[in-house]
Amino acid sequence: MAADSLFSKHRIILASASPRRRELLQQIAVKVEIIPSKFEENLPKSSFSTPADYAIATATGKASEIYKEHQEAVVIGADTVVVVDNKILEKPSDVACAKSMLSELSGRVHHVVTGVCICYKDTKHTFHVQTEVQFSELSPDLIDWYVGTGEPLDKAGGYGIQGKGAILVERLAGCYFNVVGLPLQKLHSQLLKILSE
Repeated sequence: MAADSLFSKHRIILASASPRRRELLQQIAVKVEIIPSKFEENLPKSSFSTPADYAIATATGKASEIYKEHQEAVVIGADTVVVVDNKILEKPSDVACAKSMLSELSGRVHHVVTGVCICYKDTKHTFHVQTEVQFSELSPDLIDWYVGTGEPLDKAGGYGIQGKGAILVERLAGCYFNVVGLPLQKLHSQLLKILSE
């Protein structure tokens, strides 16, 4: 069965308010309903052995909350974090925090990890994808300008590769879409596998 017809037979819910994730799913012809999760993203990071475990746990919390009310559906939850020196950077709390994050990432390699949970038929299917990103050296003026655009404030690590933040990135190794917020190839293949069973 073709992927588009397989997906169209199911009610698929994205447990996220992220416009970027919605656009990515639309890009691969997956029609989704948006029901943002109210799951508090405040799990204690120190209780997880790896950043991937933390991202998966947060994604699972988001998906599970929505699935409880919509058990006939396929519910997708995702959480993206930026990791440098094994420290997790989420969305900056304010302008000063965004500047600090970008200064920390300047000229260095970091990793973007997205944890995904797909709830379907009382089963939680989880995975994560990691992408390596190298930033160029960022001058204080460039950081001030970029933070002044307002773009960093709702993005993990304080930047958006799909927006003005593209000029900060020197190279990457791995899935570009993972850095935007959803690892499309892996998610698509997992949905195909789960819905074909």
